[in-house]
Amino acid sequence: MKSSFGRRSWFAALTFFLAAGSMAGAQGHGKGHDKHDKDKGQYFYKDHEKQEIRGWYDGRRSNLPPGLAKKDRLPPGLEKQLVRRGTLPPGLQKRVQPCPEDLRRRLPPPPPDCDNVLIGGHVVLLNRRTQLVVDVFHFEIN
Repeated sequence: MKSSFGRRSWFAALTFFLAAGSMAGAQGHGKGHDKHDKDKGQYFYKDHEKQEIRGWYDGRRSNLPPGLAKKDRLPPGLEKQLVRRGTLPPGLQKRVQPCPEDLRRRLPPPPPDCDNVLIGGHVVLLNRRTQLVVDVFHFEIN
């Protein structure tokens, strides 16, 4: 009886250590975790950059480039998908327009792998490699 209790204790301890080791090794590396660490909250449009964008937009309301005109507005379903720290869905990837050069000059250089682009009436800081929306500046188009 003593040997069977010893075997069970040894087996239980071994099982515990193996399970604890596999859980510790897998922590934080699940599907999608830490995928975009570089983009988490470090970069965003600051207040003075938003003022630059708004000033640029206000000066060109009558002659807006593709991607910012009222006719380029997104349908409500796609509009909801354009969120900060969200992945750009395929339906919006087709609507990406380059940021006009005169607006680009007013903004600081984007972070690595990122670019300022226009999508459906919004200026978006987009990670081109991962399609992660780092930040969005929403215009109030009347």
